[in-house]
Amino acid sequence: MPTSAPTEFAPTEVDPTTLIDWMKDPDAVTVLDVRSPAEFETRHITGSYNLSLDLVGEHAAQLAGRLDRKVVLVCQSGVRAGQAQQRLAGTGMDNLHVLTAGVTGYSAAGGQVVHGRPRWSLERQVRLVAGGLVVAGVVASRWAPKAAGLAGAVGTGLTISALTDTCTMGRVLAALPYNRGTHTDAQQLLNQLPSAARS
Repeated sequence: MPTSAPTEFAPTEVDPTTLIDWMKDPDAVTVLDVRSPAEFETRHITGSYNLSLDLVGEHAAQLAGRLDRKVVLVCQSGVRAGQAQQRLAGTGMDNLHVLTAGVTGYSAAGGQVVHGRPRWSLERQVRLVAGGLVVAGVVASRWAPKAAGLAGAVGTGLTISALTDTCTMGRVLAALPYNRGTHTDAQQLLNQLPSAARS
């Protein structure tokens, strides 16, 4: 008897204009930014909370116990927000949405954002490091042919990253002091979230 293939998780998306409308009643929606603290400090949606993707995974059950309203997940491109939605949905949470076009799209649509110290986004850092390693491998292979393997290894890593929708290099870069920002205590961040009792 044929079995149906498992369906891929499809994020529930919300566009910036709709989120701007929802934000007129801040008690009805919680905006959770899952980028690194440094990215959040650079620019974020006014009234949003920051809990990086790795902390969302570690504290998904606690988040499920605190959030009882519409939750909009935000990142740079939607990839990390989609992963966060999948992890939170695994706890039984619903009413989860991923913001399309990220903070940039929200700002372009007229939404209010807070600006801080400029930093590169994590995705841009990954492109720089991956590209730099490939170039270094190709150049070095002129004198040491085995160095070409570095370019192959990076290419393999990027392929696996695309197939699994994960990014090991991004996780490593997110742990660097440059990307940690000033607020990294998970419990402190969780305590800032609106309580379910407020609904």
